Amino acid sequence: MKVFFDTSVLVAVFWGDHPLHDVCMGVFRKATRRSAFCAAHSMAELYAVTTRLPVRPAISCEQALLFVESLRARVTPVALSARECAAALEHAARLGVSGGAVYDVLLLACARKCAADLVYTLDARDFPRLAQDLARRIRVLSAAGTRSAVTLSVPSTRTPGDSNR
Repeated sequence: MKVFFDTSVLVAVFWGDHPLHDVCMGVFRKATRRSAFCAAHSMAELYAVTTRLPVRPAISCEQALLFVESLRARVTPVALSARECAAALEHAARLGVSGGAVYDVLLLACARKCAADLVYTLDARDFPRLAQDLARRIRVLSAAGTRSAVTLSVPSTRTPGDSNR
């Protein structure tokens, strides 16, 4: 079974004081390079987020780089080609996605590319909305356990007068 990790899960895995660290470690612990994937740009996001966490002592650049190296040893990064990235952005535009949520669209395109059977995230709001085709595969991790995105309320992306959907 192929699993895909959203950056939110990876941050919780590598930051030991994250409230969902244990929950996320529970699924990450089973990861192998053959069965586990993340977006290639999740490495940069993991580095960026962990080096800017408002914690004392701060996580150093060297420590964040060790997180990335540990991630690469356990998970296969998936990169989009320029054509795949453009297609994902076209999908985002059709959905009316703006701002930082576009990165979730790119992450989900990577999950599609590796044909992930399960997509682990902490994002109960955006992931199901942005990838209704993957809804049965999305697993939202929380302190209460893992939920399928199918059980979440997914708002329609239809706009008034849109008869093509």
